[in-house]
Amino acid sequence: MNSFLNSINSPKELRLLKQKDLEQLAQELRAFIINIVATKQGHLGASLGVVELTIALHYVFNTPEDQLIWDVGHQAYGHKILTGRKDVFDSNRQFGGISGFPKRDESAYDTFGVGHASTSISAALGMAIASQLKGEDKHHIAVIGDASIASGMAFEGLNHAGVTDANLLVILNDNAIGIDPSVGALKMYLTNVKKGTQKQDNIFEALNFDYSGPINGHDIDAVITELKRLKTVKGPKFLHVITTKGKGLKQAEEDQVKYHAPGKFDAITGELIAKSGASQQPPKYQDVFGHTIVELAEKNKNIVGITPAMPTGSSLKYMMDKIPNRAFDVGIAEQHAVTLAAGMATQGLIPFCNIYSTFLQRAYDQIIHDVALQKLPVIFCLDRAGLVGEDGATHHGVFDLSYLRCIPNLIIFAPRNEVELRNIMYTAQLGLGQPIAIRYPRGRGVTMDWKQPFKSIEIGKGTQLKKGHKLAVLSIGNMAQNVSDAIALCDNKEAVSHYDMRFVKPLDTDLLHAIFKSYKTILTIEDASVIGGFGSAILEFAAANHYNNSIKTLGIPDVFIEHGSVDELQKSVGLDAESLKTQFNLFL
Repeated sequence: MNSFLNSINSPKELRLLKQKDLEQLAQELRAFIINIVATKQGHLGASLGVVELTIALHYVFNTPEDQLIWDVGHQAYGHKILTGRKDVFDSNRQFGGISGFPKRDESAYDTFGVGHASTSISAALGMAIASQLKGEDKHHIAVIGDASIASGMAFEGLNHAGVTDANLLVILNDNAIGIDPSVGALKMYLTNVKKGTQKQDNIFEALNFDYSGPINGHDIDAVITELKRLKTVKGPKFLHVITTKGKGLKQAEEDQVKYHAPGKFDAITGELIAKSGASQQPPKYQDVFGHTIVELAEKNKNIVGITPAMPTGSSLKYMMDKIPNRAFDVGIAEQHAVTLAAGMATQGLIPFCNIYSTFLQRAYDQIIHDVALQKLPVIFCLDRAGLVGEDGATHHGVFDLSYLRCIPNLIIFAPRNEVELRNIMYTAQLGLGQPIAIRYPRGRGVTMDWKQPFKSIEIGKGTQLKKGHKLAVLSIGNMAQNVSDAIALCDNKEAVSHYDMRFVKPLDTDLLHAIFKSYKTILTIEDASVIGGFGSAILEFAAANHYNNSIKTLGIPDVFIEHGSVDELQKSVGLDAESLKTQFNLFL
């Protein structure tokens, strides 16, 4: 049997195939994705679900002249393979390899960078309006998942598009799941549309879109027929496509949450490959959060948990299982999550608002106006802070210290280990009278015996971890471990003092005065942007108090960091133990 995929290096070759051969191509493309992701890891289920749709889009439309945007980008593996990256696809998400998401500087076929959700309609509409103004005859297609379309930004785009005559096609990839199952009234509406039981008017037609569907997204002939028809329709159009996430791999269809990004698995059987020694490892920070909030909520009836579409990733799922009426998944709606928490806080509840650091960026106005300005005691738990690894530039949580530090009334704390995370959660729910942001990293911690009795933490107090006589190293959060490892490698380790400052705001000024009076040279280390973050705060303290000590700030440089393992990325920016040891030795 001929391999059609082997002969395709761009959509030009794809369009030379007979339509009857596309079903075999779909099987080959699915197998190719499964075989690579089985060993290299990455996002699996989403791309398997849109194989037929991907082929049909590139077959019918003249990409990249016609512009195609995937929302969110973890649907785009098939797209990448068909658009000239088949031979390098095994480098997907690897250090120095291709990105796991569409990226404009990687390919002309990647018309818009998409790592966060719900941006495609606005971007595609912007492109479509630009084409109109330039007198171009192009098509602009946004493929948006049903979890992404529930976001406020997607509705803002729909609202505007409906009053234009722009040549825009919005394709709803409806599989009832993002990373976790989709939630909310819109999900119920789409379910009713699929069943044919929706009684009210079609919401998309009411927004002035030419609506068609729902159609079976795995029937490639039906999809091609409808796309060809829609090419002839002017103005904003909306195609409702039903797909199955994980299509073609039995386990991925049956356990869509686990197989969203399953790690390594057997490409033939689909069975996950167990990680050796996992039970002997420290816990993930997210699980420490998840178990601790349940423990606290069982004793404090005012505690509630909120997450925007990340119950599994944040481990709020533990509270959703045990205390479902007090744990809320609000969908991909970070702005709503923050202001919902603010509203709850006005009524005496104690909201733990768990949002990935990178996603909290989307709710910046709400943090300032709805929470901090009103001094409402919302507890922000910022998961995935710092470098997160293979998801790359769109997902690194490296800006939070910089963008939060300038906000009045906000406490900022970074635990160096799991026990500290538990204790600050305990302290926060006792009542601080103001909001607090707790940032912690992706992945595992360092403490096996982490479930220790709660102790209250004094706000704004750092601690000395090691005493030396020549160099003072000030770290924040989990960077304490890298610093300790680096000191152990130093020839003159007795000369190095190590302080875990714990709070970026308020700073422990008493401790800082003692440090500045005792050491000529001070190093600050953070897993965050070196501009405007923890090190900047120390420099400001020194300037305000007229200290002229030698101060060096280490952190994430003023560039967007690409993808790779956390170890590789830390080494690339000089935050690994070996690089830190070299820095320390310069001053010893």
